[in-house]
Amino acid sequence: MAKVFIGVDIGSVSINIVAINEECELLFRLYKRNTGQPVELVKEGFNQLQKESGSLYEIAGVGVTGSGRQLIGYVLGADIIKNEITAHAAATTFYYPEVGTIFEIGGQDSKLIIIKNGIPVDFAMNTVCAAGTGSFLDHQAIRLGIRIEEFGKMALQAERDVRIAGRCTVFAESDMISKQQYGFTKPEIIKGLCRALVRNYMNNLVRGKQLEPQYIFQGGVAANEGIKAAFEEELDHEVIVPEHYDVMGAIGIAILARREMERTGRRTSFRGLDLTRDNFYTDTFSCTSCANECEIIRVKANEEVIAMTGDRCGKWSGSILNTGEREEGHI
Repeated sequence: MAKVFIGVDIGSVSINIVAINEECELLFRLYKRNTGQPVELVKEGFNQLQKESGSLYEIAGVGVTGSGRQLIGYVLGADIIKNEITAHAAATTFYYPEVGTIFEIGGQDSKLIIIKNGIPVDFAMNTVCAAGTGSFLDHQAIRLGIRIEEFGKMALQAERDVRIAGRCTVFAESDMISKQQYGFTKPEIIKGLCRALVRNYMNNLVRGKQLEPQYIFQGGVAANEGIKAAFEEELDHEVIVPEHYDVMGAIGIAILARREMERTGRRTSFRGLDLTRDNFYTDTFSCTSCANECEIIRVKANEEVIAMTGDRCGKWSGSILNTGEREEGHI
């Protein structure tokens, strides 16, 4: 029975599950929209994997990444849990050993990762401003009355350039309406929106960092040809979109799971496909340790606290890393 390694990427917009073999070849991939029930969606994903593979594979290791990694890592009995930066870098350096810069844009956040000699040396994340993420484009597509899948191709049809204010979604929408009233076409406005997103990304994340090729663009927004073209215009250089651009985080954590199991030689702690025996619930409290007064989200399984998040300093989320999350700090 062939061994496989599972990677799960739990994001705010999507849940991605992949399976790779010992040669890191992709055998299974699943991209699902996150509807707010991650445990059920992950269970459905593993059931689909089982249906497609039958009894051909032995799950030899499981890794979890993404914003929901603590909870799902516990539910699955993950062998390794890492942050998204580490996971994306692992996949990209595997496929593109000469990578210098990774652009990753998802539905709710965006990331910049700087690579030197195959090692991530710097990164930046935007988790606050929607104007640099896929949700910005989704919103404007609805406003323009077009499908988001058509967005990129339409941008490439533009005959004129038009600048759209992109610092804020509200200003962008107001400027977009104004440009429509002046007679600019939908393709021209869409091209302006793509450029606005890239400008926002560069202003918020790059901030003087030295970028070097190869430039790799991944995440769900990488499907948008207009954004790829805007990056290439901004950089005056080719930007590569990987074949599996939308599940690179899941592939990366699967690769790391394989390496972890090979390094330690231990058996996987994967709980199996019956994933929902525990009762999960969530509550919150305010931390008064400093002036930030962060709202802490606490996840419990059968009365045991298994995950905490929301703290800016890491006091609470860091306090439970030894109870099952095998995450080795940050870059």
